[in-house]
Amino acid sequence: MHSYCFSGRRIAGLAIIVACLGIASPAWATNVIFKTTLGDIEIELFDEEKPKTVANFLAYVNDGDYNDTFIHRSVKNFVIQGGAYTFINNVVGAVATNPAVKNEPGISNTRGTIAMAKIAGNPDSATSQWFINLKDNSAELDNSNGGFTVFGRVVGNGMQVVDAIAALPIYNAGASFQELPMINYSGSGNPKRENLVLVDAINPDNFHMNAGMNDAWYDPMTGGQGFFVTVFPDIEQVFLAWFTFDTERPDESVIANLGDAGHRWLTAFGPYTGGTAELQVEITRGGIFDSPEPAPGQTIDGTITLDFSDCENGSVSYNIPSINQQGVVPIQRIALDNLALCEELAYVNAP
Repeated sequence: MHSYCFSGRRIAGLAIIVACLGIASPAWATNVIFKTTLGDIEIELFDEEKPKTVANFLAYVNDGDYNDTFIHRSVKNFVIQGGAYTFINNVVGAVATNPAVKNEPGISNTRGTIAMAKIAGNPDSATSQWFINLKDNSAELDNSNGGFTVFGRVVGNGMQVVDAIAALPIYNAGASFQELPMINYSGSGNPKRENLVLVDAINPDNFHMNAGMNDAWYDPMTGGQGFFVTVFPDIEQVFLAWFTFDTERPDESVIANLGDAGHRWLTAFGPYTGGTAELQVEITRGGIFDSPEPAPGQTIDGTITLDFSDCENGSVSYNIPSINQQGVVPIQRIALDNLALCEELAYVNAP
């Protein structure tokens, strides 16, 4: 097995003055979130500046290859490193790697930047392993081994999490784990899952609706708007029921602007792609619960667009021409029964 490494020491007697490259935020950028045991680390990627490296990194993210990985290397005042090994069912495995990506140096390895690790003596050997610079490492890394390609930077409060990881005790677990950061580890016995700094990587722009979203949702801005969402992955269709929390049928003299006054729900059905679904509204008229007469009838009357940003938040955009009603309703998940399943499936490309 190749050893992925880079020098963590300055070359003795060699004084190098490196001008730090200014990194301006691009007009648009893809952001990826590392969800770690100690908190979230948000990464802004340099799509335009380092297209090959970013595409390589996103391929691993979007395929779910970084999920259940762990930080396997932490060097004080230098870097933390991950993207190489998984820990599933208490077994250490290796991330399956894609073909190596051509080196794209040019942005300095300053504090908070993320770069690709590679094989010593081979500038074009980066695959899945990445590292985050804990300090300005430009003198060590910008020119050695062809220069280490910086392809993004930590944004927001992410460096607080990075520094917390870097502050963990380091243990020598042998082989590739001689600088392994661990949590609440006694120093004896094999590390357990709770001892490792686990990492999942998600691309918020790559969110996919999935069966883990089959749950009750509501509009947090009102007290009476509820929704049931059911996703059918096999046919890539979504069913939505929109209802109110009214418990008593209104007086017969009440006139509704949509269907019968006692009707307190509508349904919609249609296809989805990624995190968005385009649904046709089906208005049900007639029919009373627990009574066979009169039989209800349904007609298509408008559209609803479901748009989810993650497993807990979304929006319902509706247009119902018959009553000249349009608008957008924010929705949030009520129950958490399927949340773990949703998060497991949400950022992995559909087969």
